Amino acid sequence: MDNRIKVLRAERDWSQQTLADKLGVSRQAVNAVERGKHDPSLQLAFDIASQFNLRIEEVFFPTTKSATEDKASA
Repeated sequence: MDNRIKVLRAERDWSQQTLADKLGVSRQAVNAVERGKHDPSLQLAFDIASQFNLRIEEVFFPTTKSATEDKASA
């Protein structure tokens, strides 16, 4: 799953730690979700979207890589 978290944070001049504090999670958790290394739980996805006053669909979207590309990069 891809996301716009880094861009949204930058628009607000928030660090990963600032967002993490607002969400009640670790900075590492925000980093992992932001970089696409970890998909957030549904609750965390809603919480992240809420912090930006957006709908989930405005923050998260399907990865654009094809299944073949995913297997090749694994």
